Amino acid sequence: MDSLVLRQKLSIGQKLVPSVSEMNWTAQGLLSLSMTRTGLFAQMDTDPPQVYFLVPANLPYTSDDSNYIKFVNGTLALFTNSTLNDSIFINIPPASLFMRLEYDGHLRAYEFDGHQRQWIVADDLLQKHGDCGYPTVCGQYGICSSNGQCTCPDSDGDTNYFKQINNRHRNLWCYREVPLSCDNSQFQSFLELGDLSYFTYSADPESTPDLANANMVYCKEACAKNCSCKAAFFLKDRDSPTDSGSCYLLTEVFSLMNLKLPVKSIFYLKVQNISNVVPKSPGSSRTPSFNNRGRTNRLASILGSSLGSVVALIIVIGVIKVLCRKREAVDEAEENHLDRIPGVPMKFTYNSLKVITKDFSKKLGEGGFGSVFEGTLQDGSKVAVKRLDGLGHIKKSFSAEVETIGSIHHVNLVMLVGFCTENSRRLLVYEYMPNGSLDKWIFCRSSEYVLNWQQRRKIIYDIAEGLNYLHEGCRRKIVHLDIKPQNILLDDNFNAKVADFGLSKLIDRDKSQVVTTMRGTPGYLAPEWLSAAITEKVDVYSFGVVVLEIVSARKVFDNSQDSESMYLVGAFRRKVEEGRLSDMVNIHSEDMRVNEVEAVNMLRIAGWCLQGDFTKRPSMSVVMKVLDGLMDVPDDLEYDFSFPPLLKSRAKVLQEEAHFAPSTLLMPSVLSGPR
Repeated sequence: MDSLVLRQKLSIGQKLVPSVSEMNWTAQGLLSLSMTRTGLFAQMDTDPPQVYFLVPANLPYTSDDSNYIKFVNGTLALFTNSTLNDSIFINIPPASLFMRLEYDGHLRAYEFDGHQRQWIVADDLLQKHGDCGYPTVCGQYGICSSNGQCTCPDSDGDTNYFKQINNRHRNLWCYREVPLSCDNSQFQSFLELGDLSYFTYSADPESTPDLANANMVYCKEACAKNCSCKAAFFLKDRDSPTDSGSCYLLTEVFSLMNLKLPVKSIFYLKVQNISNVVPKSPGSSRTPSFNNRGRTNRLASILGSSLGSVVALIIVIGVIKVLCRKREAVDEAEENHLDRIPGVPMKFTYNSLKVITKDFSKKLGEGGFGSVFEGTLQDGSKVAVKRLDGLGHIKKSFSAEVETIGSIHHVNLVMLVGFCTENSRRLLVYEYMPNGSLDKWIFCRSSEYVLNWQQRRKIIYDIAEGLNYLHEGCRRKIVHLDIKPQNILLDDNFNAKVADFGLSKLIDRDKSQVVTTMRGTPGYLAPEWLSAAITEKVDVYSFGVVVLEIVSARKVFDNSQDSESMYLVGAFRRKVEEGRLSDMVNIHSEDMRVNEVEAVNMLRIAGWCLQGDFTKRPSMSVVMKVLDGLMDVPDDLEYDFSFPPLLKSRAKVLQEEAHFAPSTLLMPSVLSGPR
């Protein structure tokens, strides 16, 4: 079973087991929630199990089922010898009728609203780290960032050990290019990933490590010698004067957590070197024999192995030098390339950026690519310094950002003041935006962050102007590919500027579309990403979603809503069909209700931008004309935003292969960004 109804108990030895996916209810997955004498566990049932939620109980031993947890009004409570214990496990909305452990590891409580005749869902009952605390949020080997985006592990030089699956199902995010092989273990190495956590440690910081008081080298070697080990997680002890710490050896690797830890952590991910996978020869095994010449043979063997070791050491040193020179050459080539870009901004040294940011002491925010710090130039003007973290994809993002906006200027684009490329460090320096990102102004209920309708309308207009310049005003067409409130920044007068061009794509004017891998953020991705061929109309679609969010003051995904209204675009479509579009206007703002007619018309503009067939979406220049009152929104809009006709057959094939519905492709539980 996967559910508990009101006043139902879960005894020791029993467990809740969900289905393997949202649409496949016939098979069970690896997740479970179970009660034991030592506590309540939510875990992946691997060998050994991997726990992602734990409440210790230390129950006395009994031969019957008098120790259990029970779903009562407002709590999931512990009963010891059939008596209510002081320990309260989980607080639940009092009106909840049942709770269910679901395919994604979430324990959700459901209550029924009789007035609206719909189910109200309470989520995140098991986690303090949000989505990143769940083991399958980014699938096997996926890295979950604090903003909910997923990435595959960085490449090692030019070698891609992990690749993104061209599918929108998030639990299939990354796969190994070459599987691990015990027969070729001599050709295995490790990707070293820093500042990561793992859900088992976050759930139980006091968990017993596989190796205690170990150093990093010994931890990695222990995994290398164990064929079943796929990764080693090293956590330095806080109070240790040496580099010793706890070592966890993992036989299965699920979602990693890109969350800052108070102590040093390193994740060693075992990989198979692609160019050295050698099939095992059936006749290669020999049995040594010893005769009268055995002693001579052993001496020759010792001398030969010693000489071989010396030669191997010389080769290794030579390879390291070649690789270092190659990396230096690549960095130098990148710097030379950036220096040749017309109008590129000033170049900073790393030490100068440390000075102007006071050693990166004042953090303004954190995103999928790194952290942003406040700095002050010598002339007293403030800047925002973005320090990128990572290697492979970060270098691509850095180059894309400098090449895209380094030589263009527009009042509605954040200005790039300068950059730093020093050794492996990559930093970007932007103009300072005092009011931060748009999301905190349109989603926060605090009276400190309030926007009236005229400010909201002006912000929408500014975003449209910025996108119109990117699409039609530049020498080469620029597609942003990640338009969302977090990437819209506000200056001190609430003028909006488009920011974060790390995923952008340059398109020549003689090309109508470009083929690229999926990139962006769940909920803002246009449906034509299924075909991998995209145009600037993907930005128009994302703009439509942002307009919905600004007018409704609702996030694109809202777990506090019922299941039918959780996805904002789906709720918008339903309100249109019911003829109740005014219900989408922010009900918490008196000013918005006064301007309801204008706000509803803005929602119709959003509907035009969200057309499933990208050829029916307006260009941003047409959107500008509508906002200026020079054109009207057509009356024959289609409100099936999922798939255009040409892609429906392809979507059907994907649906049959992956066993999930087309509308699910746009939900956050099955989408992931490229970071």
